[in-house]
Amino acid sequence: MLIDLHTHTKPLSWDSYLTPDDLIVRSKEAGLDGICLSEHDYFWAPDEVAELAKRHSYLVLPAIEINTDDGHMLAYGLDNYVYGMHRSGTLANHIERENGAMIAAHPYRRQMPWYIDNDRDYEEALARASRNAAYKFCAALEVLNGRGSPKENEFSQRLAELMQMPGTAGSDAHARTDIAQCATRFERDIASLEDLITELRAGRFEAVDLSKAAVS
Repeated sequence: MLIDLHTHTKPLSWDSYLTPDDLIVRSKEAGLDGICLSEHDYFWAPDEVAELAKRHSYLVLPAIEINTDDGHMLAYGLDNYVYGMHRSGTLANHIERENGAMIAAHPYRRQMPWYIDNDRDYEEALARASRNAAYKFCAALEVLNGRGSPKENEFSQRLAELMQMPGTAGSDAHARTDIAQCATRFERDIASLEDLITELRAGRFEAVDLSKAAVS
């Protein structure tokens, strides 16, 4: 199954131009099997997500992108914000308590140098990034971000290889042109949030680049 684990819609994500219905319709047309609604620091109500899924006969799952001191984290399995979640360790404790899962979103941000003079600088940047305190709590790193450049995503991929961590892919969609740039392929069928979390924690997935077939 192909699932986009990282999307944003308006008005819950202030910087998105996509309505939930538009995102779902176009993701479906692009051949994706499901999406996760991961707004910035904002939770969808479970009944609203269920209503969207029913109306479109499509797999729509709730998630959230939380801004922490150690970078942006995609969280699955939470349903409300608790003060202190801006600290990755506290966030991880809540996720573990709810049997959820966490993925580091676009890990190249704030960690990949703007200018790299030689291979040694690059390797040192990777080594520094690998010491990010949040990553020990993550089920995976997002190695393909639909809005990231090839060089940025390469940094994320190399970081995951260095840390021997699995990698996911998410469009990070904010506009129509972002939809279906990439997605995560799961080995097993997923019909619920619980299924998704199980597969994330088990590592049965791979990042897939779909940019050549993306919706325009």
